[in-house]
Amino acid sequence: MGNASSKAEQVKSIIVQSGVVAILRGSFDGWFVRIAQTLADAGVMAMEVTMNSPKAVEGIQQVRSELGERVLMGAGTVLTEKDAAAVIDAGARFVVAPNTSPGVIRYCVEHDVCVIPGAYTATEIMTAVELGATLVKIFPAELSYFKAIRGPLNKVPFVPTGGVDLHNAADFIKAGAVGVGMGSALIGEYVKQADGLQTMHQRASELIRAVRAAKGLQHT
Repeated sequence: MGNASSKAEQVKSIIVQSGVVAILRGSFDGWFVRIAQTLADAGVMAMEVTMNSPKAVEGIQQVRSELGERVLMGAGTVLTEKDAAAVIDAGARFVVAPNTSPGVIRYCVEHDVCVIPGAYTATEIMTAVELGATLVKIFPAELSYFKAIRGPLNKVPFVPTGGVDLHNAADFIKAGAVGVGMGSALIGEYVKQADGLQTMHQRASELIRAVRAAKGLQHT
């Protein structure tokens, strides 16, 4: 942790720069590449496919194959070292979990892969940090709780997830988050409908604008 030239740190810097991790959870077989392309066009640089989504590993492979480095592909809901190995093999550049799993964190650290474990209490957060987490996902995220926990732990790079939407994303950034994770508030079944991808592009653009403004950056 802290080695700027490591692959994990390079991925971390891209996530922090963009400020958003889009979370794809659900049945989107056949839609992975189109969704990733649309998000990238809107300025979202990182997208995770959760392991409890049908064809998750194939989806990661498809996007890496079609779009290469244009989108930073990750895997979410990675609960075991075996899953971590499978998604890294498929081309995942970052690994996200809802919990603080020592095995998953250690595996990713050993393979120089950006790992974002979920944590909630101060003990879980510091356990994740001590194990070598690249970023820490506060999950579930609630703004007043996040502000309170970040007070004493202001050196931890937090990515609040679960409870973040278009209306409060900027508030989490202003409260000290380096980025936010957003799932159903950004990507849902609606994308499969007519003009669905266009609607998602609008939501993603709005989100990136809000996050960049909260970080004090100009939207380009």
